[in-house]
Amino acid sequence: MDTPVATSNRHGVDGPAGRLRVLYVDSECDDITAVKETLSGSTDEFTVTVCETADDALKTLEDASYDCVVSEYRLPDRDGIELLRAVRDQSFDLPFLLFTDDGDESVASNAISAGVTDYVTKTPLSEQTELLRQRITSAVARSQEEADILDRMTDAFFALNEDWEFTYANERGRRVIGRAMDVDGDTTDLLGRNIWEAIPSLEGTEFSKQYRQAMTQQEPTSFEAYFEPLQTWFEVSVYPSPTGISVYFRDITERHEHEEEIRGRERTLREIYRVISRKDLDFEDKVDRLLEIGQNALGTETAALSRIDGDMYVFEIVRDPTGTTEAGDAVPLDATNCERAVVEEKTLVLADIAEDRPELTDRAGYTEMGVSCYLGTPVIVDDSVYGTFCFYGKKPRDSFSEWEVTLVELMGNWVSYEQERERREQELTRERNRLEEFASVVSHDLRNPLNVAFGRLTLVDEEYDGDPEHVEALRRSLERMDELIDDVLALARGGHKVIDATETSLDDIITAAWDTVESSNATLERIDTDARVTGDQTRLQQLFENLFRNSVEHGSTSSRTGSDDSDDHVTVRVGTLSDGRGFYVADDGPGIPEDERDEVFERGYTTSDEGTGFGLAIVSEIVDAHSARITVSESEDGGTRFDVTGIQIE
Repeated sequence: MDTPVATSNRHGVDGPAGRLRVLYVDSECDDITAVKETLSGSTDEFTVTVCETADDALKTLEDASYDCVVSEYRLPDRDGIELLRAVRDQSFDLPFLLFTDDGDESVASNAISAGVTDYVTKTPLSEQTELLRQRITSAVARSQEEADILDRMTDAFFALNEDWEFTYANERGRRVIGRAMDVDGDTTDLLGRNIWEAIPSLEGTEFSKQYRQAMTQQEPTSFEAYFEPLQTWFEVSVYPSPTGISVYFRDITERHEHEEEIRGRERTLREIYRVISRKDLDFEDKVDRLLEIGQNALGTETAALSRIDGDMYVFEIVRDPTGTTEAGDAVPLDATNCERAVVEEKTLVLADIAEDRPELTDRAGYTEMGVSCYLGTPVIVDDSVYGTFCFYGKKPRDSFSEWEVTLVELMGNWVSYEQERERREQELTRERNRLEEFASVVSHDLRNPLNVAFGRLTLVDEEYDGDPEHVEALRRSLERMDELIDDVLALARGGHKVIDATETSLDDIITAAWDTVESSNATLERIDTDARVTGDQTRLQQLFENLFRNSVEHGSTSSRTGSDDSDDHVTVRVGTLSDGRGFYVADDGPGIPEDERDEVFERGYTTSDEGTGFGLAIVSEIVDAHSARITVSESEDGGTRFDVTGIQIE
């Protein structure tokens, strides 16, 4: 009762184009005749193959492919639901219709659970065969549309039954599976094959682990994994069912490579930061490390920092594993590729010198040293080209990436900055040394005649019978000159940064500072000063001396409106700030007007006829030398409060 093979469809059947091939399973002759007449006589051009038993139907499905299976529920060897389950083991998407009068709600429910496509009753047969034709046409159309969608989607897809046999794979999935089957395997007979036998290299991988776990736990899962045989990263989504699993996957190798490239760049940048921030390395050691980092990132053999000395190109710091070039070597500038970077004052990128700049191939760098690729950036110091920071190799490259160019420019810019900073620090050191030398000379030249004046004043005082106020006025003037000399020296030395900070007792510094202040009419109160302070002990003591002196000299109660001169007394409080942030000095004097607080640290600012105007300026410079900060505000008692933050207190 078989009808010849007909249509060509996605299951690979050969036959007349446009015909739908139906496998009809039934043992009732009258029903078979009615179905064949209705389907074969329609304009849809059905080709019908008939099997009377379920076993015959399964054998027929093994030998050929069909667009649809139609089955009676009651069959001689098994029922239609059992046949449906067997068909689903082979194909998850082949349309399967039950055409019967023997079913009930239980049968219908079981059929739906097993994956039936449609359910059509036979009675009355003359009318229902036409309905069956329509349902077959509709089911096949839906199935083919779904298959087309699967084939068109960007994800690869395949389905496995509960025995791990392929029941479907879209075109993209077949291509990937074919590559994995012992390298470009044939997927013509893929359906029905066991995945572990078809692709044995899957065993023991993350893929086999996740597939089996999804099947066992009946829970969907997604993961990313690398498949070594194909050297490919895949993003995979697995959806299980009682009859198998559906697997969607896509190649994400390019994304993974991009992410790894980003991570590599981040590692390189972190490594650069660690190098340039290390305080135990000098400039030459840091540059050497940067050259090594650049070599590893670019894959070039040689790296160098060089300087221009007239018409010569001098290698200062070199990394050359061959030993061909060493630090101190010098070659004519016009024999190098760096000459172009120097003249043009911009980064020179030559992936293949012979192709990119053939006019440079007659230079010694190309002909004698064999330099075929070059990437270098000029080092600019004080608006002039100092030299180059460059990398080169003996093999031409396809290209230098934008990232590689940026990396070299970044490191070259740091070298330029460090060279400028070092040059400026040297200039500042020379200026400071000259200033300090000048201040010392001036101090010495002034103190000699000043000491003579003090000595003569003593003799005059002993012999002079006139108004003693004249002598005292002269003495105060000489003492003021002595203070000015001390302050000038302090200012000259105050700008030096504190390099060798030491830890000492804060109480000891405060005590030593207070002992130098004329404080007969002043009281010192300490609040939480039993602590350790880190800094330059001598300069910190001078800071406290000047702050104490400022409070005593400018904070007397006699300067307040309506105060009694006999009560010329001031209280000075010293305390530490919370969290070890620093310390403060406050008094109960008249305070500083808010609009004048920004001026108090300027040189020459004073409100006292006897003040030099340098005391708080010296305090400010000592604070700056400790990389700290000082602010002025009103104290709780209405006087002045100075807060110094940024000096470590423990």
